[in-house]
Amino acid sequence: MQTTDSSPGGACSVTLPARAHLPAGWRDVPVLDIVIPVYNEEKDLGPCVRRLHDHLVRTFPYPFRITIADNASTDRTPQVAAGLAAASADVEYRRLEQKGRGRALRAVWSASDAPVLAYMDVDLSTDLNALLPLVAPLISGHSDLAIGSRLARSSRVVRGPKREFISRTYNLILRGSLHARFSDAQCGFKAIRGDVAAVLLPLVEDTGWFFDTEMLVLAERAGLRIHEVPVDWVDDPDSTVHLVKTATDDLKGVWRVGRALAVGALPLDRLARPFGDDPRDRQLTGVPGGLARQLVGFCVVGALSTLFYLLLYSGFRTFTGSQVANAPALLVSAVANTAANRRLTFGVRGRDRAMRHQAQGLVVFAIGLALTSGSLAALGAASGDPSHSTELAVLIAANLAATVLRFLLLRAWVFPERRSEASYELTHAPDHAADYAADYAADHAADYAADYAADHAADYAADYAADHAADHAADYAPDYAPDPRNAR
Repeated sequence: MQTTDSSPGGACSVTLPARAHLPAGWRDVPVLDIVIPVYNEEKDLGPCVRRLHDHLVRTFPYPFRITIADNASTDRTPQVAAGLAAASADVEYRRLEQKGRGRALRAVWSASDAPVLAYMDVDLSTDLNALLPLVAPLISGHSDLAIGSRLARSSRVVRGPKREFISRTYNLILRGSLHARFSDAQCGFKAIRGDVAAVLLPLVEDTGWFFDTEMLVLAERAGLRIHEVPVDWVDDPDSTVHLVKTATDDLKGVWRVGRALAVGALPLDRLARPFGDDPRDRQLTGVPGGLARQLVGFCVVGALSTLFYLLLYSGFRTFTGSQVANAPALLVSAVANTAANRRLTFGVRGRDRAMRHQAQGLVVFAIGLALTSGSLAALGAASGDPSHSTELAVLIAANLAATVLRFLLLRAWVFPERRSEASYELTHAPDHAADYAADYAADHAADYAADYAADHAADYAADYAADHAADHAADYAPDYAPDPRNAR
């Protein structure tokens, strides 16, 4: 089994609760709500629902519900579904007057009160023994979403070469264009926690087959954990899916989502977990944290970046002048340095705001370019024709100065800490509350005092004058009253 996690380093808006295991005695509402979207499936619907219900009764230890979501069927599917719902209290039927698998899932999942939501195709191509491994990480609070994968190494799949080629090609496109790390976006066997669905689904636009892919891409970019389960899967030769139209719609969806991610149009910070939910937030004895950890990471990245820069400069210098060689060497190494520091030093994961961070990194690069180019110009003016070793020595010194400035700018401007660690510690670590409160107050006292004084100065002056006017008049009157001896 494979798990991917790309938690962002900072959360600017906490809307999801901390991950938690569902209580063992949960009986208020069904723990699991399995949606079966159908369109004109009068033949297969009955046998499949009965088979699924029998499997859940025998093997699933929690209360469950099976919801049939009818996508505007025109055959006898509504009558069959209504009969199944009437025959079992564990089966519900919902009719939608518009087609679209994504539309059906959004409608049912949004209205469900179950803490874990799932769906599977009506043909039950996926072996049902994978159902409990699929939802177990969501029930335990370990993961946010779970998917069945036909492309995992231990999966056992029976299908024709045409569908195999299309599936693998599509997932390669996702990896190349959207940098997806999950292995199978199209398998009709997925689950999601209810609290995650409530925040994630409003961000998903597609109402058709691309719904799954868009949901997974957004979840991964937001740093949610996606659990993958290898499945046994047998292709349904009677599938009614139109491959060409589905593939075309999927490619349009890939373009739309890729463009939205590139321009930062998606508010993925809504899917942030609270500070402390990630074990990497914790402070451990003997493990560098905060500024110390960042300095260690930055020094390592800086040393490697400097070597990389010197190699590039030496390579460019063989066929061009020093100034021309310095600029591209510094530019390439700056892009690599920003990317490495983003991930390794400041712990920012995922690609959200990556372009913005690189743009800010280029501003820092421009400052470094000015320092190094200025040092080369000063060296040239002082010695006329310096040797290559002298140039390198001067550049190393200039780069050290630029490195210190780079760290300060990266920490304070490019990757500022967005979470209030003080508030977290006050809530979760009473032993350190006083220390954090003192540190936080010391850091912000001057700012708060200035802001507060500016906002309330006039009010205090007026109140003070009104309260003490009489007293001050009485005190000052004897001192400043006219001397009778001076009267004429």
